[in-house]
This record gives sequence, structure tokens and C-alpha cells, in this order.
Amino acid sequence: MLHILLLSLTLSQPASATLSQDEAAIRALITRYMDAREALNEEQTEALFTSDADQLVSSGEWRRGKDALVKGVMASSRQNEGRRTVQVQSVRFLTADVAIADGRYEIAAAETRRMWSTFILHKTPSGWRIAAIRNMLPAPRG
Repeated sequence: MLHILLLSLTLSQPASATLSQDEAAIRALITRYMDAREALNEEQTEALFTSDADQLVSSGEWRRGKDALVKGVMASSRQNEGRRTVQVQSVRFLTADVAIADGRYEIAAAETRRMWSTFILHKTPSGWRIAAIRNMLPAPRG
């Protein structure tokens, strides 16, 4: 009986370790995205997305496809001054290769904008990539 318990514990370790490694990789990917965006580096930004990625921004603009998304991200970063950060609050795995990451998104400028971002991520043979981003501006409480 003890052997079975030890075997089951041993077999469960790699799954937990993999999830932990995947979560760390996802958090690092989002940090790389924010850094590439801040640096206005189109090539680095583009490399982080799936080919069919899209982004729905708080203004209601929907950037469909990697090319439109990257162009929109770069234009927005050039046009709207301020330091952008995302603090990932949670990562949830829907499957072994699909995850959702939610985080607080801030643009620190003369007046700080506080929003929420949701990232849909896909694990590809090349590693985790961003498949979609949803930026939301919380509605005022009324």
C-alpha cells in the first residue's frame, strides 16, 4: 500500500512541476510583451503572438490578426505616453496548452489609467504565445 502511495505521489510531481513551469513561462511572456511594447520593438512584439491573434481594446477597437494587432499596439504606444505595466493576478489552465491570464493593466502618465487585461495563451511547439488580449476599462460604480 505504501508503495502505491509513493508511486502516485511521484507520478503527480511532474504534472505540478510542468504547470508551475508553464505558469512561470506565461508570466515571463507577458513581461516580454510589455517590455517589447515599451521599447516600440515591432519584431520582438510580433514574435510573441500566434498568427491569428487579436486584441479588443478599451475604446472598442478590435485588432484582428497579428499584423493589425502589432500595428495598433505600436501606434497606441507612440500616441499615448506613459509607462505601461501588467501585474498578472492569476493564470488558469483550460487545457495543457491553453491558458487564461488576468492582470491589472496600468498606463502611468500625468493621469494614471487603471484597467484590466485578459490574455488567452496557446502553447505551441515554439513555446507559449499570446492568442488574444482583452483590455477592459472598469465601469464607474453607480
